[in-house]
Amino acid sequence: MARKLVTMDGNNAAAHVSYAFTEVAAIYPITPSSPMADLVDQWSAAGRKNIFGTKVRVQEMQAESGAAGAVHGSLNAGALTTTYTASQGLLLMIPNMYKMAGELLPAVFHVTARALASHTLSIFGDQSDVMACRQTGFAMLAEGNVQEVMDLSPVAHLAAIKGRVPFLNFFDGFRTSHEIQKIAVWDYDDLADMVDMDAVNAFRQRGLNPQHPQMRGSHENGDIFFQNREASNKYYDAVPELVEEYMAKINAKIGTNYQLFNYYGAPDADRVIISMGSICDVAEEVIDYLNAHGEKVGLVKVRLYRPFRADKLIAAIPATCKKIAVLDRTKEPGAQGEPLYLDVVTALANAGRNDIVVTGGRYGLGSKDTPPASVFAVYEELKSENPKRQFTIGIVDDVTNLSLPEHDAPDTSAEGTIACKFWGLGGDGTVGANKNSIKIIGDHTDKFVQAYFQYDSKKTGGVTISHLRFGDHEIKSPYYINKAAFVACNGGCRANQSPEGYDLCLYGCTGCGACMEVCRFGAISLNSYGVAEVDESRCIGCGACYQACPQRVIHLRLEDNPIVVLCSNKDARCRDVCAVSCIGCGLCERTCPAGAIVVSENRAFIYADKCLSCGMCAMACPRNVIHDKRGLLTPRH
Repeated sequence: MARKLVTMDGNNAAAHVSYAFTEVAAIYPITPSSPMADLVDQWSAAGRKNIFGTKVRVQEMQAESGAAGAVHGSLNAGALTTTYTASQGLLLMIPNMYKMAGELLPAVFHVTARALASHTLSIFGDQSDVMACRQTGFAMLAEGNVQEVMDLSPVAHLAAIKGRVPFLNFFDGFRTSHEIQKIAVWDYDDLADMVDMDAVNAFRQRGLNPQHPQMRGSHENGDIFFQNREASNKYYDAVPELVEEYMAKINAKIGTNYQLFNYYGAPDADRVIISMGSICDVAEEVIDYLNAHGEKVGLVKVRLYRPFRADKLIAAIPATCKKIAVLDRTKEPGAQGEPLYLDVVTALANAGRNDIVVTGGRYGLGSKDTPPASVFAVYEELKSENPKRQFTIGIVDDVTNLSLPEHDAPDTSAEGTIACKFWGLGGDGTVGANKNSIKIIGDHTDKFVQAYFQYDSKKTGGVTISHLRFGDHEIKSPYYINKAAFVACNGGCRANQSPEGYDLCLYGCTGCGACMEVCRFGAISLNSYGVAEVDESRCIGCGACYQACPQRVIHLRLEDNPIVVLCSNKDARCRDVCAVSCIGCGLCERTCPAGAIVVSENRAFIYADKCLSCGMCAMACPRNVIHDKRGLLTPRH
């Protein structure tokens, strides 16, 4: 059946697929996986049916560990169960993951791979969390972009059902989970067509039931534990073939060529990168450019990471390959290398391919951007006679000097791609507006689209940058826009027109209205752009708006002039000359300890022979029109 094109992000794609195969969803909200659970909950509430003709039962628990326990219990009861998680939440699920794997339960975890707290917390993405789970016994399937999430997520469910090995289906947090693309979407009839219903019924028959009770979770001594632990080997040995079987079915339905390891590049490449996740699309752009300019490079994309089939990896590497760079999006302190690097080295050694030089690199920790320049640097390093055995890209490492030098890179994006960049603030609607805009372009035109949203750790009130691309060709650019055809900034400071004021204005007015609420004189209003403007004919300079502004974009005028009182500006011609004026409020007169000030006819007069230059009058003046002549006062902030 022909698939519809819909504009969505990676979370939506995974949720769409998982809902089809799920009977129970045990969830706990956690960034950046929460949208998957939220969508499943919404669809269930709206009455959406899975491929079995029932609504998904959604159970929200009070912690990630509770969600994992609920998944374990639900599977034991004979219900196909799914959860969605990442980072520290995933780590809390590890004890139950061992049990699910040991009991051969077909759980599926959809994970938006994310950084783990180390020297500090990072809410952003890398693959540290999923790499901490590779010992649990879960099979691990990786996707590199939104379309792959849609295409390959069914493999995790289908293979788990038939093979009885639980699956951890993962893709890069934020970079893929929140990136919006125009993709082809599965019809549930096509998904139902691939399900082994005999395996589903067998799983349900194994569910705990008072009609046929059985004992599980017993305690075993050393005489048989080892034997029983090894008894599951045949199930793991069968997983790669099952995954290949379902990839073949998917390929037949949608015309793709998904394999356990996919090669991209020159068939006679001498330099090859091996990696998994969103960096693969960046590498493909660079490969297209380099090969078009006479070089011979390639990429091996890892799909099935666990169980790791070394023979399939070796088969995917060109026979002409002389040097390999393995890129890991995680850090394992103290190890000889990161996980994927060690797997590749072992596979080559066991295959007798000692003629290949293998290096290992780290990239993208905490969502550090990995632009084409970083991939160019890797291929350039592989040209060296003795390339670094360990390196980093995307940063400048002046501590251990592991980083590769990076230079300005050519534009490798698809021809005709239009790039737009929008600055805003968390909570100001910029991201929401851009999401709507890109979905309108994607769903109502024949353009390809991509949107990614760069958030600040502060979230609300922090800086957001929306990266939007659209064009006539497929967009494979999972990195920040650095050459934009259009740039926009939401908000701007209209409260102070002086250059000094603009130096202080870092982010711009968000139109929150806090200044309007505290102004007792109606001197502030929002203009047509949603930006606060001050009517100085009504303003008395009390500073209440300045104190209320959360962005600190309203600035009090501070001048480095002598102690003088500007005129009352009753005449329009005077107002053109004097920016601010005395209103004769008398605060300075009442404050002066020396009796040096007299207010008359709405003007304050200072008697220099009595003035002590203590600055009390300047501090008290609501209009900031009294200034220090002798340089003794401390400027008011």
